[in-house]
Amino acid sequence: MPEPAVKLRDVARQAGVHPATASRALNPDTRLLVSEDTANRVLAAAAELGYQPDAVARSLRTRRSHTIGVLIPDLNNPLFPPIVRGLEDRLEADGYVALIGNTDGDDARERRVFEQMRARHVDGYVLATAHLRNPLLTEAIRAGVPVVLMNRIAADNSLPSVTVDNELGVRMAVSHLTSLGHRDIACIAGPQDVSTGLARYRGFRAGMAAAGLDVPAGRLAFARAFSIEEGHRCLRQILADGQPCTAVAAGNDMLAVGCYLALDEAGLSCPADMSVVGFNDMPFINMLRPPLTTLAFSHYQVGTEAARLLLERLNGSAGPAKVLYLTPELIIRGSTAPPATLTGRPAQGGAG
Repeated sequence: MPEPAVKLRDVARQAGVHPATASRALNPDTRLLVSEDTANRVLAAAAELGYQPDAVARSLRTRRSHTIGVLIPDLNNPLFPPIVRGLEDRLEADGYVALIGNTDGDDARERRVFEQMRARHVDGYVLATAHLRNPLLTEAIRAGVPVVLMNRIAADNSLPSVTVDNELGVRMAVSHLTSLGHRDIACIAGPQDVSTGLARYRGFRAGMAAAGLDVPAGRLAFARAFSIEEGHRCLRQILADGQPCTAVAAGNDMLAVGCYLALDEAGLSCPADMSVVGFNDMPFINMLRPPLTTLAFSHYQVGTEAARLLLERLNGSAGPAKVLYLTPELIIRGSTAPPATLTGRPAQGGAG
């Protein structure tokens, strides 16, 4: 038969204290209410006996489960593991654990996972899935559920959020391409119903306007998802349109990888026929051939800052919602070079 579970009273007896004192010593939130010597005796007794606190009973007493619901749009995207690692590390330091849910960018699945987590009494949510106008966010705000957005912002900045300065990043990408001599620059924009997709597209338009360059419709394509498949489809569409272009700014690194596939399929090469710029500097993206020029920022910091914003809310911080923007850094690698017209090489096919 299995050994009977060690109870709080067993720990108290071993340490020579009252069960209430043992309970205060074992709870990080109340440990300062007992002397350091007493707390050390209780912790040593708990370790010796192998005591495991009853999280359910504790949550009933404190009305906190010390769990946080985290919704991710695509766990296959290499961007998210380091973000989640930063989030978990910061939450763990305050005694919280993250419950991770993958939504695949599906609104119905997002709502289902959100409600399932709520039924498990999570103390708050960190969402990397939010669309700009998402009824789920409105309902959460109305219900007083603490929510922080990660790698996303709300359309009206009504929720605490942490993201990178997406518009600035794409303006930097366009400036880099124009400094190399590119004038015919295409854009594969991400989905326009999420803040990252919209802001990066706005950054592209602003960068091109600042350079005095036009953006013909044939050099624009809008991806339905931040995926390799959509990058492939969108660049094929641009090449088929016949508008000459020597460079493409992709809405993220996954879309940029899709561009590599489309160029290879068309018998074109990067950067000889077309320069490619991504966004995010995902892990291993420097191992592509050629390595991808992209915009980098601290993924881990996105997670730690999102956790910090949520912990502030859980600890009673009021005031306007904080929206944090991390500064991007342009990482120049082998996927960008001057256009063929400036190097004396002949332009090929639709790359112009």
